[in-house]
Amino acid sequence: MKLAVPKEIWPGEKRVAVTPDTVKKLIGLGFDVAIEAGAGISAAIPDDRFADAGATIVKTMKTTVKDADVILKVRPPVVDGKTDELAAYKKGAAVIALLDPYDRKDLVEKMAAAGVSSFAMELMPRISRAQSMDVLSSQSNLAGYRAVLDAAHEFGRIYPMMMTAAGTLPPARVVIVGAGVAGLQAIATAKRLGAVVSAFDVRPAVKEQVQSLGGTFIEVEDDDADGETAGGYAKEMSDEYKAKQAAKLKEVLAKTDIVITTALIPGRPAPEIVTADMVAGMKPGSVIIDLAAERGGNVAGAKLGEMVITANGVKIIGPENITSSVATDATAMYAKNLLNFITLSVDKEKGTLAFNAEDQIIAETMLTRDGKVVHPKFGGEEVANG
Repeated sequence: MKLAVPKEIWPGEKRVAVTPDTVKKLIGLGFDVAIEAGAGISAAIPDDRFADAGATIVKTMKTTVKDADVILKVRPPVVDGKTDELAAYKKGAAVIALLDPYDRKDLVEKMAAAGVSSFAMELMPRISRAQSMDVLSSQSNLAGYRAVLDAAHEFGRIYPMMMTAAGTLPPARVVIVGAGVAGLQAIATAKRLGAVVSAFDVRPAVKEQVQSLGGTFIEVEDDDADGETAGGYAKEMSDEYKAKQAAKLKEVLAKTDIVITTALIPGRPAPEIVTADMVAGMKPGSVIIDLAAERGGNVAGAKLGEMVITANGVKIIGPENITSSVATDATAMYAKNLLNFITLSVDKEKGTLAFNAEDQIIAETMLTRDGKVVHPKFGGEEVANG
């Protein structure tokens, strides 16, 4: 069995899909591992470390993926007017990556036409058996951490209270909007840096988690108390609840120095939670990091990949691929997620690979197979069986 890891060519992407440690384990599963030269350089993994782990270093992408049974990537295959990565993959190859199927349905169709079996890691079901494969959680954890540091870099003050002979400096006040994986890590990081931290989420169930990290939970009194889907994500709330939420947040944000927003609903544009009116009421020098900018943003006026400074001096930052800015650790976590996923489908004794579409993990991540789109959310009539 051949497993290939091409170099990422997505603009700004620094991660790679394997580490020397996972390469050793993949070889132990029976794979011959080919890695394109330079694939790990941006994640601080030179070619010789992969070679020492047993991988073959190959000069070009086409040679790397030639005849590969499995292709591991971070970003989707690039298919545009100049580049067609899919054309280099053999028919029947399994492509495993963050495939962005909600926004790239055209690519899903192209992968089906190319005859590859594709698996979108961001569709991993939230079940206990799949926790070790949960790419969204592993990468969001790092995004929450990095957002706090980026905010500190742009903020004109320090986070902790400091008592000096020249006077006392008050602590920064930080508000986290969305207490999922990224939000909880942001709370913990800001707290460690000495800030006074509060958090808001439509899911009352996360209150104890926020408090356990030393944060104060911002509550909105409403009968629509359950803001959680069956999968554990935040759900769309009623207009009445949104009005109460807006009033409460406007009051809180007027006293806030740093805001980090993380609220996302899978497959939908990010909900706008911090309005222009709220931003206008914030103090000059305040900083907002909108981690949902790639899905449209939680903050009015946020622009992906840019910093906007408002008329009242508030900095709104919409980071693009923030996880890639901590590429070494992000790679280590992502590579382990992929290793756990592929291990599920390998018969080590026989040295064979078979994706069982009756397994919930395989069924919910599989997009295409045998020349067809098989995922019902993206045009498939039913998940392939067998």
